[in-house]
Amino acid sequence: MRDNSLLLVKSEPRNLSYVDHNRKTELARKSKADLLISIHADAFTSSKPNGASVLVQATRRADSEFARWIQNREKNSELLGGAGETIRSTKDNNLAIALGDMKKEYTMASSYDFAEHVVKQLKKVTKLHKHKPERLSLAVLKSSDIPSVLIETGFISNHQEERRLNNSSHQQKLANAIYIAVDDYFSRNPPDGTLMAATRVREHKVSRGESLSVVAQRYKVSIRQLKSANNLKSNVVRIGQTLKIPQAD
Repeated sequence: MRDNSLLLVKSEPRNLSYVDHNRKTELARKSKADLLISIHADAFTSSKPNGASVLVQATRRADSEFARWIQNREKNSELLGGAGETIRSTKDNNLAIALGDMKKEYTMASSYDFAEHVVKQLKKVTKLHKHKPERLSLAVLKSSDIPSVLIETGFISNHQEERRLNNSSHQQKLANAIYIAVDDYFSRNPPDGTLMAATRVREHKVSRGESLSVVAQRYKVSIRQLKSANNLKSNVVRIGQTLKIPQAD
């Protein structure tokens, strides 16, 4: 079972270990990353702009990257997990494109979903330049298979904000906000094969005709487990009732 780990790539131009944006995506893919986060400080010719922003891949850039990606489908199909073998072996180009496009759409939706989590947390600790995730065509966001976001923590061209960004207390607040966003996102979307996925609490809304035994059979758990997880004293459930589904023994 995989654990949750972090690969930190320092991107400081004056540092000999500088890694360009295209290389960051390659490193993330090589590490089988479930999320790519690039953290920056923004700048502008005027000192007036201020506030944090969260960026995701632009649709047009995603389409062009996907077109190049599908051209090398034999090489790239391994990135699609279970669908990869089908993409690599099929002679039906339309099927390969459809499967790849589904992955691209899922990645873009996941990127935006995570970006919204980041915006929600950042606005608690700093001023926002953009109150919703913004779509831009940037190299670090180009991946069609890894949800990716770029976080602009503020404008160093704004003197007041530059001072805040250099303040260790403010840096810690930003770091905590990003951490909470990551934790919240993965709690809702746990990567397969991780402890978080194995211990995730599932829920089921009771529909007409369903009994406790039917729900138990569907999720391969015992009635005893269901009753214990939901503090039920009897086997009676109501239509519309939400049940927590425990992990099977």
